[in-house]
Amino acid sequence: MLVATTRLLITINTILLRIGRNVAWVALALMVFVILLQVFFRYILNNALNWPDEAARFLMLWMTGLIAPSAFRRGGFVAIDMLPLALPKKPGLILTLFLLLASAMVLWVGLGLGWGHAMGFGGNFDSASLRVPLDLFGGETVKVKLRYMYGSLLVGVFLLFLVNVELILRTIFALIKPDLDLPTDAPAVSMETD
Repeated sequence: MLVATTRLLITINTILLRIGRNVAWVALALMVFVILLQVFFRYILNNALNWPDEAARFLMLWMTGLIAPSAFRRGGFVAIDMLPLALPKKPGLILTLFLLLASAMVLWVGLGLGWGHAMGFGGNFDSASLRVPLDLFGGETVKVKLRYMYGSLLVGVFLLFLVNVELILRTIFALIKPDLDLPTDAPAVSMETD
């Protein structure tokens, strides 16, 4: 049952993280475009626009929230792993499991903070300069709510939490059933110690 649940979680994470990586690349490209547009208007036309700075920040937050879980899953975060690697295999895995459990607690608190920011009082305010120009299509201009910016924190931490649970389960299986073949999308955090 636990193996089937782990395989399902790995599949769900693989799908969500692939979508997140693709959206993150689009957000990065749009962010670069918006910044270059601002540079052009400010320094070539000498007429700075008021929205590109906030739009670039909005895109950067979403890019970070969507790409960080993939980096976490692949072991791309900065880590001090001298001690787990210096220990024999089982003690190293036990230490890794302890650190992942501590990370899960921090991410759980982060989920509450992300929810509070996105859905709480602050999320009700409008962006200072971001608007959806529906007036171009006969509608009214709509101001962007800050909750859509804060939502990047909520989504990013939620995806990090899912990846963290996957890594915990992988570490448990590396301890109790090391020969179990679990699917991989990319190299997960190394469970190998000598």
